[in-house]
Amino acid sequence: MSDSPVSAADGLEPLSLALTAIRARTPARILAGRAGASYRTATQLELRRDHPAAIDAVHAEVKLDSAFDRAFVERWRLFEVQTQARTKSEFLMRPDLGRRLDEAARTVLTTQCASGSDLQVVIGDGLSVAAVVKQAPLLLPALEREAQANQWTFGRPFAVRYCRVGVLNDIGEALDPAVVVLLIGERPGLATAESLSAYLAYRPRLGHTDAQRNLISNIHGRGVPIADAARRIAALANRMRELQTSGVAVKEDLPQGPALAP
Repeated sequence: MSDSPVSAADGLEPLSLALTAIRARTPARILAGRAGASYRTATQLELRRDHPAAIDAVHAEVKLDSAFDRAFVERWRLFEVQTQARTKSEFLMRPDLGRRLDEAARTVLTTQCASGSDLQVVIGDGLSVAAVVKQAPLLLPALEREAQANQWTFGRPFAVRYCRVGVLNDIGEALDPAVVVLLIGERPGLATAESLSAYLAYRPRLGHTDAQRNLISNIHGRGVPIADAARRIAALANRMRELQTSGVAVKEDLPQGPALAP
């Protein structure tokens, strides 16, 4: 869809113009209409398709040898570590365990990854394996290109199973990178189960909270495009390095979107 606003000259009524402008801004299922007291048939069928897809995305297990293409795993020398959650069920019931690496993971990280990298990318399953499998193979090489353009050292990427955002703190403690980028599956909704988030933190440490983190969300085919996400992540990382902090003290400069039709 074109970014140019629809005008009354196109022959649409003002209400139709407003609805078109609103729908152009989001893939969410809004103002879908109804038939009597029920959804229209097409909307109901879409919901019945998307609901099980969301459930599958949450409960799926990510395994490097089956979730990703072999060439992708070999290209990045990807390996996997785990949090203190032992099972998917425990991960869903105990978010606190998903925020801490287990002891084996700490040992593996210090032996497999260089410390002090300028940019360290981590892939976490989070609440949507579908999002990670779909978006990470596209976003990871784009982030490497951005790092090269900025002459940053690029840490060896790795995956974290049963991962919550707070695991950034343990990664910071173990590897001391300047900026950590966690690519993690978002909680799926009924618009898409393939939406990825990128959480960024400057030298994360134990005790840091969301106030010390920045987020770019909705990275998927109908949301933030991969190329835009990579540029925004790099710009935020550069700003963090300049200010030597992250979170609420770092603001992202975004262009203004088109105005809604009157």
